[in-house]
Amino acid sequence: MVIEYIRYTVPSDRAEEFEQAYKTASSVLDDDPHCLAYEIARGVEEPEHYTVRIEWDSVEGHEQGFRRSARFGEFFTAVKPFFSQIEEMKHYTALFGAR
Repeated sequence: MVIEYIRYTVPSDRAEEFEQAYKTASSVLDDDPHCLAYEIARGVEEPEHYTVRIEWDSVEGHEQGFRRSARFGEFFTAVKPFFSQIEEMKHYTALFGAR
């Protein structure tokens, strides 16, 4: 498993639009076999900051499976208006954690 983190800075006047875009895109993630889990979080101290966390079965599952799937276009169309607000988009491996 790998974790993709996408960090955005979204102007406050576009926050509702951003959140709706990910609500729309989440149906694609829900149906994709390579997506294990995801969450979209908004900053408390800095509400213009958002972090999207997606657990993928593998980098290949994300880049070769999901991005080449029939529904990827639907996902991309929903979130594309916010690509210029991306600060970081990278894969990570979890080392340890607690519940």
